[in-house]
Amino acid sequence: MKANPKMKADQKVEAAPAGGGSKKLIIIILAVVLVLGAAGGGAAWFFLHGKADAGEEEAPVKKGKNSKKVKAGPPEYVPVEPFTVNLQPGDSGADQYLQIAFTLEVGGLEEKENVKNNMAKVRSRMLLLLSSKRAMDINTPEGKVQLAKEIITQLKEPFEDRGSSQDIEDVLFTSFIIQ
Repeated sequence: MKANPKMKADQKVEAAPAGGGSKKLIIIILAVVLVLGAAGGGAAWFFLHGKADAGEEEAPVKKGKNSKKVKAGPPEYVPVEPFTVNLQPGDSGADQYLQIAFTLEVGGLEEKENVKNNMAKVRSRMLLLLSSKRAMDINTPEGKVQLAKEIITQLKEPFEDRGSSQDIEDVLFTSFIIQ
């Protein structure tokens, strides 16, 4: 039997609607996948960048002694130029000297500027504190740690009457010579 050409055409016509339906289904599936991908990408961007942007705007705030707000962030360092002081006489009664240099770690850029602007007061307080020490009290590692704590206490005191305290985080010795 020979195939009827009309029969083949009819088969093609009948197959076309079935193929068109599957194309629509594929297009719908692709559209849904694209929408879900875009939503997922948008959510990822929001959580990654949204929190970073919010972190810049609403940085954590530390409150100081007198409720002074200081923006938290990376520490700032203020070097203090070296100076030499006479130490209190020890058991031997001989004159001893301390040559010292250190760097202050402060809470932020505002504190850094405040300490720099009051460097004369910083140096005066340090000279008074250090000249009251004896060599045997500060030549051990424990003595140096105690001295650092005392320096922090002295420098946290307000520079001005009824002013707020400074945010001094740490003292980092860069030179420490007793002679």
